[in-house]
Amino acid sequence: MSMQRASTTLAIAMTCVAAMVPGTGAAQGVTPAVQVEGGSVTGTTGAGVAVFKGIPFAAPPVGPLRWRAPQPVQTWSGVRAADRFGHDCMQLPFPSDAAPLGTTPAEDCLVLNVWRPAASAAPKPVLVWIYGGGFVNGGSSPAVYDGSAFARQDVVFVSFNYRLGRFGFFAHPALSAANEGPLGNYALLDQIAALQWVRANIAKFGGDPAQVTLMGESAGGASVLNLMASPMAKGLFARAIVMSGGGRTLIGGVPLRGEAGGRPSAETIGVNFATTQGIAGRSDAETLAALRALPADQVRGELNLAYRGPVDVPTYAGGPIVDGRIVVGTTDGAMRRGTAMAVPMMVGTTDADIAGFGETSKEGLFASFGAQADAARAAYDPAGTQELAAVGPEVGRDRLMHEPARLVAQETQRAGQPAYLYRFGYVAQSMRKDWSGAPHATDIPYFFDTVAAKYGAALTPQDARAAQLANRYVVNFVRKGDPNAPGLPRWPAFDARRGAVQLLQADASAINGVDPLKARLDAVQGPADAVAAGPERR
Repeated sequence: MSMQRASTTLAIAMTCVAAMVPGTGAAQGVTPAVQVEGGSVTGTTGAGVAVFKGIPFAAPPVGPLRWRAPQPVQTWSGVRAADRFGHDCMQLPFPSDAAPLGTTPAEDCLVLNVWRPAASAAPKPVLVWIYGGGFVNGGSSPAVYDGSAFARQDVVFVSFNYRLGRFGFFAHPALSAANEGPLGNYALLDQIAALQWVRANIAKFGGDPAQVTLMGESAGGASVLNLMASPMAKGLFARAIVMSGGGRTLIGGVPLRGEAGGRPSAETIGVNFATTQGIAGRSDAETLAALRALPADQVRGELNLAYRGPVDVPTYAGGPIVDGRIVVGTTDGAMRRGTAMAVPMMVGTTDADIAGFGETSKEGLFASFGAQADAARAAYDPAGTQELAAVGPEVGRDRLMHEPARLVAQETQRAGQPAYLYRFGYVAQSMRKDWSGAPHATDIPYFFDTVAAKYGAALTPQDARAAQLANRYVVNFVRKGDPNAPGLPRWPAFDARRGAVQLLQADASAINGVDPLKARLDAVQGPADAVAAGPERR
């Protein structure tokens, strides 16, 4: 880390000196200044960790920069106190969010945060986090995303914000006509810009830019997979951790232009939205100016995890847009073609993860497996006594989460890289009366070892042990691309011939063995592979 420059103000210097003297005030100290793109920043120190919050990595995407690729950060004079989170990106918060925000959302939100060991010497491996929230909710400020547990184990941790909803995914013919750069996927461009910032600046914080692991959950996990398949993200990270990120389909997935499979294009959806705002029948320049002048809450609308906009005349693209430049197709297609990044991976799900199905009868559900219908019946309902309400969610969960995670592990192995497949089944003891398994996103505070922030006084010693185990696996993987270490239950790399999975269990232990869901996932994989082989998925 760079020493404080001579131009730093005397007041900042005196604050730094006072912070190093015991008994001079608060427990937290102030770091020496660090020079980054844009200017100098100071962070706070405490309990062996230095934290820098709210560092801009791009210009505020407001006014004429709304719906443009992230632009270079605006410089500042003097030393910026990076001691509090910047705004999370504009959204309508979701009341039951697993990771409640710690800030008020705003459109000016392109900031990042760094946790590092307070005493940093040799370059440390880096872990970069992408939050989930269905691309409409989420941020870097929630307490469960605190990176201190990583920093205390000699890992530099980075989290950042990216644009959401219509701010993050939007297209319109007027935007295309303006020819201002890449179109549509502004959220993914923000993610790429943050990774580029890490590559250029993380050494100043003691991080090794050649040892970056990218980690995400839900939409964040899907983002990791999108970036692995994107030509624009090549070389920006060396390892990947995907938590409940799917792998078969794109969230969103509409084309930039032209209909596909009966779905309107992103440009058509953008025109629909503009029309709802009374913006129609104008020149391209007038239309774009009017769209950019809309108040942020009108652009946001009512979108959140509970509502994605109208279905009959859609006004939101739903997530990543297939533009042929940033998003070129599905991740499974890119992996099969060999065009996705091949990196060591840790990939998995929770045992009671997201589940959804559309069939209205059990026979219709099994018929949807086609040639695998008999295998599906044998795997899901061998006695023929299960109700649709019981078997439907199991099929949906396997299709959306469990089988795609296994597919990612298979394709990673086929590409010559190690993959570590897991299924998380630990439930906090205080929640066992409500949950029969680990729901979507409940693994996050265990992987981060932030269970105290999540469960507070209800935390038990067993909960804490489960978090320490999960967190140590992540730290080891970040350090060397392998979660194993002395004293931990062994976790072999995935081998498709054996089909094993690491089960993080309800008693806070871990075992590895043949996947108990293997027959179910085999039945799912056949039809899914047939769909993936279709020309529209290549």
